[in-house]
Amino acid sequence: MAKQQERVVRERPAARERPTSERYERYVGGSPEAERVILQRLADDLMRVQLKIKERGGASGIDRTFHAKAILGVENATLRFHDSLPQELRAGFAQPGAEYPVIVRLSNASGARRPDPAPDLRGAALRIQAGDGEAHDLLMTNHPVSHAANAREFVVFARVMAGADTTVRRAVALYVKLPRALGWATAARMRRNVLAGARREVRSLALETYWSRSAILWGEAGPVRYRLRPAAVSPAVPAPPPWDADYLSHELATRLARQDVVFELCVQRYEDARLTPIENGAADWPDADVPVVPVATLTIPRQDLGTAAARAAAARIDQLAFDPWNTTDAFRPLGNLNRARKAAYEASSAHRRGRRFVTPTPRRNVVVGALLRGAFGALNRFVPWHRLPTWIGLLNVATIRQVLRRENLFDTEVRQAPPRPHPVPPALDESLLVRRTYDGTYNDLSDPAMGALGATFGRNLRPVHRPDLFDEPNPVVVSRELLHRDSFIPARSLNVIAAAWIQFQVHDWVDHKRCPAGAGSVEVPLPYGMTWTNTPGGAPERVMRFADNEDLRPAGGTGPPILSANAASHWWDGSEVYGGDESVAKSLREPDGDASLRLENGHLVPGPDGIPITGFRDNWWLGLSVMHTLFAREHNAVCRALREEYPGMDEESVYHTARLVVSALIAKIHTVEWTPAILATELIDIGLKANWQGPPESWLTHLGLWLADAHALTGIPRTLPDHHGTPYSLTEDFVTVYRMHPLIPDDYELADHRTGRRLESLGFHDLQGAATEPVMRRTGLANALYSLGIAHPGAITLRNFPRALQAFEREGEIIDLSVVDLVRTRRRAVPRYNDFRAGLHRPRLRRFEDLTTDPDCLARLRDVYRSVDDIDTMVGLFAENPPERFGFSDTAFRIFILMASRRLQSDRFLTVDFRPEIYTPLGMDWVARNGMTSVILRHCPGLAAVLPRTTSAFAPWRPTRPEANTGTTHD
Repeated sequence: MAKQQERVVRERPAARERPTSERYERYVGGSPEAERVILQRLADDLMRVQLKIKERGGASGIDRTFHAKAILGVENATLRFHDSLPQELRAGFAQPGAEYPVIVRLSNASGARRPDPAPDLRGAALRIQAGDGEAHDLLMTNHPVSHAANAREFVVFARVMAGADTTVRRAVALYVKLPRALGWATAARMRRNVLAGARREVRSLALETYWSRSAILWGEAGPVRYRLRPAAVSPAVPAPPPWDADYLSHELATRLARQDVVFELCVQRYEDARLTPIENGAADWPDADVPVVPVATLTIPRQDLGTAAARAAAARIDQLAFDPWNTTDAFRPLGNLNRARKAAYEASSAHRRGRRFVTPTPRRNVVVGALLRGAFGALNRFVPWHRLPTWIGLLNVATIRQVLRRENLFDTEVRQAPPRPHPVPPALDESLLVRRTYDGTYNDLSDPAMGALGATFGRNLRPVHRPDLFDEPNPVVVSRELLHRDSFIPARSLNVIAAAWIQFQVHDWVDHKRCPAGAGSVEVPLPYGMTWTNTPGGAPERVMRFADNEDLRPAGGTGPPILSANAASHWWDGSEVYGGDESVAKSLREPDGDASLRLENGHLVPGPDGIPITGFRDNWWLGLSVMHTLFAREHNAVCRALREEYPGMDEESVYHTARLVVSALIAKIHTVEWTPAILATELIDIGLKANWQGPPESWLTHLGLWLADAHALTGIPRTLPDHHGTPYSLTEDFVTVYRMHPLIPDDYELADHRTGRRLESLGFHDLQGAATEPVMRRTGLANALYSLGIAHPGAITLRNFPRALQAFEREGEIIDLSVVDLVRTRRRAVPRYNDFRAGLHRPRLRRFEDLTTDPDCLARLRDVYRSVDDIDTMVGLFAENPPERFGFSDTAFRIFILMASRRLQSDRFLTVDFRPEIYTPLGMDWVARNGMTSVILRHCPGLAAVLPRTTSAFAPWRPTRPEANTGTTHD
């Protein structure tokens, strides 16, 4: 006992000297970040509880997980600190005589809106408005301790009790389900705590005492628990009438009509970890050992709660999200339960307000999915998915995607851990509900920065940072031996519009911003005897040098520099057309607030450097000019249609609605036209069209999806947003598989679409950068489209990298883009090819022959690499024999099937807010009726005769027969 007393004496002064949270708290999982991940999963579980309560109760919307039924809501209460407030408790807003307005909400504790006579705990929530930008939320319940010792017990209890709205269901939950989930001893203790509070008859909430049940800091005084108790003895209240389901509300209304209701706010101060534990919410701080110190008086003034103003105030309060983390650092909540509240309250409040969503997986899908994973896992050892009959192959691909969603999504964003207090979040600007922001913020209304400009790239595979292998094998040697194009290898099922299209899309999705010239560079040693000129007119050097990427940041402040921010938003929002921030977006519009994009006689407006002013200007060439011109014209066409259909719509609304429509149309074209063109199989065509518009009308298909993946029974635009357990972002691995530069030809022939007459033959350098727009204007959009439409792109394979891009001038540098691609992938810690494919659940290579049977490729691979484990990811993806009629490898396809659906399914403007109220009926019809062919014909109707009749506009077009007299072809 003497040792225990000595320990307490030593500990208490230390607590007074340093009242930081680290002094008292212990984190589940061993660290704040590990606990954060655990608590976020528990928060997701609570959203599922909300759905279960809604389904069981038959409610029209999502309600609070707890404290759903309000008994009282008033905005005119006051809190006054006592003049005699002890010196050691004077901190922040807690000062002698200080008085503040308070919002008060009293409630029943259940998540279901049950009658007041039903056994239940009762709660009190206060929002103390201490000044501009400062508020403090205090939350309490009318029982001294929590039924749960920690967050896990809290959430399990909520899950078990969800929908237990009858005596029988409640008994089954408490005496059967709870012991099965947490064990007999824990369940017994939780039952005791719950029943002790819930069984007691409550006649008036004005006469109840409410306890915080968990601790907060109180400035330099250290941790306290607080409580609210009646300030004076009140007259007895008669027993409530059993037929009055709202008697507690009626009693308070009657009481407040006659008199003020007054409570006293009290605190208990921390003594030591044994007597006053911080991390155990189920442990009492005994009054006999820990003095209760009154600090302030809460007064709810006499008033008539039946007036329209009082009812409106109660309705406003019922929409508020009370959160103990709405406070300041000096009054920071403490303990595991409070830290869980940070994640849980934010999630459940956002869910209730329609700002965050959860889509539970039916149990049958879980069971059938597990069976399918086992069956296809065994089958695919002998027969790959693409060699199976179409419908079995589709099921196989869906199963692979489920595995990838579970195992290949990693969040890299630096999150707040441990949580920090914050001001009460401001009211959301209503315009954010119906418009894409310029920088991608507020797509997810519960996490405004998710996927926005500057958000980090995620990962599909754990990064492998090996600085010792940055130059091994030498990337210049790899490029010369395995990538350099000796002769053009065409992809005959596509046209060059398909190549321009994917670059157009990638510029919307991803951008690793480069350092300014001279601010930071990467140096690659050259093979013996080789030199490189790094700048125009510069001297030959023994190294190849190019600009490093900006904003490579250590994850969490430590570790290798492998975390990189996206200089574009991650969303499919048309930023390549509209710009990635407000200043750029507004500069692209016509003056005086006109909704249209600026064009000169139908062409983009050149900037001072000769490259058009548009949303994304890097790597400019004729193909990009065609795409940007076409969709700038499409935006303006949508604007004209909206003005005509809705003459009362202001120009700002016209602009934002047109942007929504064009962005969605681009997403649709990519999903149902471009992708099936480059992956030209029946299976992919069915699967991608199902992604957009739902599966084919077949009872067998619907039965299979009902059993295996009920979420796929409709097209993604008719579902709720789903991030599949990981905040949305595009990934470094996604960037890697979209390195498709072999698609670009080195030589181009421009022709007249009406006669087939050749206009001119140009190399890539002649129609890129500042040279692009003169070519575009003298050729015209229709002829440029036709010229690209009748030409083939390059195949995505080894020995087919464009020669023009291997000595390419960009922003004052001369670069070999193939070397840059290799080096970037290595330095960004993307695993080498064998680890990459294994991480995507494909068998590892044991020998070079497992990758390719081409003798020349095999010989070159053996010359360059010591083993199959050293093969660069890009090289392996190019070398791999793709499935029949595929434009890229099966390994790359794994990233595609994971991320392609994710780009749609995470975006609220392509799911829950893809609806006429947001897009207008005209806008919805525009997206539904149009595709790449109709867009081209709207702006170039003369191309109707040459466009493909039965396939997409990305397939080769019909060449016009040249004029008989070829003597004028050079005019």
